Amino acid sequence: MTMGALIAAWAKLGAVGVVMAAGIANAAEIKVIGSPGTREPYTLLVPAFEKATGHKVMTTWGGVNAVAKRVADGEVADVVMLPAPQIDDLIKAGKLAAETRVNVATSGVGVAIRAGAPKIDASSSDGIRKALLAAKTIAYSAGPSGVHMERLIAKWGLTDQLKAKIVAPIPNVPIGEVVAHGDAEIGFQQVSELLPVKGIDYLGPLPADIQEVTVFSAAVHKAAGPTDAARALLKYLTAPDAAPIIRKTGMEPG
Repeated sequence: MTMGALIAAWAKLGAVGVVMAAGIANAAEIKVIGSPGTREPYTLLVPAFEKATGHKVMTTWGGVNAVAKRVADGEVADVVMLPAPQIDDLIKAGKLAAETRVNVATSGVGVAIRAGAPKIDASSSDGIRKALLAAKTIAYSAGPSGVHMERLIAKWGLTDQLKAKIVAPIPNVPIGEVVAHGDAEIGFQQVSELLPVKGIDYLGPLPADIQEVTVFSAAVHKAAGPTDAARALLKYLTAPDAAPIIRKTGMEPG
């Protein structure tokens, strides 16, 4: 679905007309801060939202833990987007407005190797375990997908055996790029973050018995100014007609 088609779909629902009436006449700048798990569908959806409403969306991306800490320490943005546990923690801490909380999208962990490298068996948990043992270098993120891989490796009793192979993640550098550059033989990250990367062969999601699905959520900051525009953005990102764009990037609607 193109941006134009998405706007047209919203118009059928009457949503664009409502938002435009409150938006274009009173265009706002919406500051968003979030982790890159939802960056791919979000980047496709926001231009259509801006065109439909006249609002301007300014987005800053950072690692999950870094963004959560910044907000916990007092940074204010109109909208905060993070994995659900971090959003819920910030709501409990009084930073975000609970009534605005929405689930934007969900994503599983994917597997990638450098383009043209010998394929590994990513279709079974035993194949993944054998691939980890055979690899010289392994990369995973510092976010939810990396936490899951660390737990999986520990569950298999391989932490000590593999620790020398783990390539430390670089802030704001997708794991797919680390693999594409040859700095790791095998990489694991959210599917949506692997799919856009050139120079890798995406092998698919982790097998179901070892998969971890992350829910990415968002909410309006309690200290934000007028919230109509921010709430409109969240409504737009979670509308049924946004679902095809979300699925296009390897994620599922929240």
